Amino acid sequence: MSPRLSPFLMEVVKNALDAIADELAIVVMRTAFSTIVRDAIDYSTAICDAEGRTLAQGLTTPLHLGSFHDAMANLVPAQRNSVQPGDVFVFNDPYLAAGQHLPDIYVVRPIYVGDSIEGWATTLAHHNDVGGIVPGSNSIGSTEIFQEGLRLPVLKLVSAGVENDSVWKIIAANVRLPDKVIGDIRAQVAACDRAEREFKLLFERYGASLMRECFVALHNYSERSARSAFREIPDGIYRFSNHIDGLGTVPRPIALHVAITVAGDNVIVDWTGTSPQVNAGINAPIPHTKAASYAALRSIVGSETPNAQGFIRPIRVIAPPGTIVNPLPPAACGARGITGFRMIDCMMGALAQAVPDRVAADGSGGATLPSIAGVHDGKPFIFVETQMGVSGGTSGHDGQEGVAHLGANQSNVPIEIIEAEYPLRVEHYGFVADTGGPGRFRGGLAIVREFRLLASEASLTVRSDKRRFRPFGLAGGHAGTPSSNAINAGSDGEEQLPVLTMTPHMMKQGDRYQHVMASGGGYGNPLERTPAHVCRDVLLGKVSVEHARRTYGVVIIGDECEPGVDEVATRILREQRGGK
Repeated sequence: MSPRLSPFLMEVVKNALDAIADELAIVVMRTAFSTIVRDAIDYSTAICDAEGRTLAQGLTTPLHLGSFHDAMANLVPAQRNSVQPGDVFVFNDPYLAAGQHLPDIYVVRPIYVGDSIEGWATTLAHHNDVGGIVPGSNSIGSTEIFQEGLRLPVLKLVSAGVENDSVWKIIAANVRLPDKVIGDIRAQVAACDRAEREFKLLFERYGASLMRECFVALHNYSERSARSAFREIPDGIYRFSNHIDGLGTVPRPIALHVAITVAGDNVIVDWTGTSPQVNAGINAPIPHTKAASYAALRSIVGSETPNAQGFIRPIRVIAPPGTIVNPLPPAACGARGITGFRMIDCMMGALAQAVPDRVAADGSGGATLPSIAGVHDGKPFIFVETQMGVSGGTSGHDGQEGVAHLGANQSNVPIEIIEAEYPLRVEHYGFVADTGGPGRFRGGLAIVREFRLLASEASLTVRSDKRRFRPFGLAGGHAGTPSSNAINAGSDGEEQLPVLTMTPHMMKQGDRYQHVMASGGGYGNPLERTPAHVCRDVLLGKVSVEHARRTYGVVIIGDECEPGVDEVATRILREQRGGK
């Protein structure tokens, strides 16, 4: 090891790489054309070493980031003899290019320093549309990948600095909104260009040999840090089962089973026993399954551990072929995100047995993904967003509201942007009282979001979950409330849609689509929640007076504008129920 490679230099380089990965993300956000990328933040960035191993990740989507490992392991050896300065690669296919699903398009650039590849700038963005049988390309009803849109093996989008015009034209011809898709791809290319410049500056400052040595040391340090964290977990096998509600109007539960084996500083994540792959678009290709497994484990490891690929060396993921977590081609996978979120939730249920103080009760379950598409004023439109929600209670605080799932650091699109760009009006957006899973620490409240269609008609597809299988509580906490998808809620013509729509629902002008997300599960016995916390919830409108009495055994006096606690009545009521 070079005497110059001190811990201080390691920290400087680590933070520099983190800054480059974040700068990649910022450039994409500021230059993207579509709301799903620019506002929902459904994209990811990473900077890799010469072998394609992740050195740093942007603060974006963990369910994307863990998949860069397989994608780059596929690209680098295959292109080693044909890559040249100025190249930019594009791909999306899960089976041909180790992608995730077709809307997630990778744009990757090799970084040359002199005559040698010293790194890779990598981006992945969820695109508004890549063709297929439904607008938005998130068809749950697809039975094979050929129905889901444009399949891209690893191709050169730019060759030696010259754009491959044929590839650009093929992409534009196969998508419903070419201006948005091509604009977002150019945003990814611009981000890669910026990362190349910043990466080269590190080499100019410190020299190639020292930087290479530093990268090896960074991977090794990430591995040591992960192993140290895993050694703190008691050895054992931790099992948990979770379910996706099922498909269509007569859903049959789809089971996920995980066994997490901790032995010293090694971890095995085994998905044996999980349901077979399905004839629908929710199968999760193996890169996605690995990413979900890595994300769950990363969440219980301290933030000081670098987000370098060395982190995954102690982890082995077993996913039997032919299952929903490792489908065989040509299985459809366009809506595979719901399976990834549920895998993370399943792993957290298992990890709660091992490290209960580091794991929250179950949350709303990741993004609900509605797609509303049609033609307005003679132009096609496709509104897609990742609706995020709430978390469950923990051993130390209530569940949070208005937060992303740990698998996807994404955001709800602002109302002003929606109404400015689409023929939609947001009628209702807020929290639903009395929904947080009861516990000593309450789960986050459900979020409701309702859209009115202003165009003459539009198709609606919805990817959601957790209606039948509600978010679980921990340590005696109660489950959260279920989700719902309703057309014209509260009217005589109200229609409840499935959690996963197999065929698009046709909306007419004036129709309202309302989604209520599942709420977070509670942590601990509800009768142990302090009366002061319950009273504060009543004051904030999160809990009604009746719910406080019925669920928490707390008797509220006064009105809801100035509530107080009847201490004597509360003590008697809780004693009657076996509480404290």
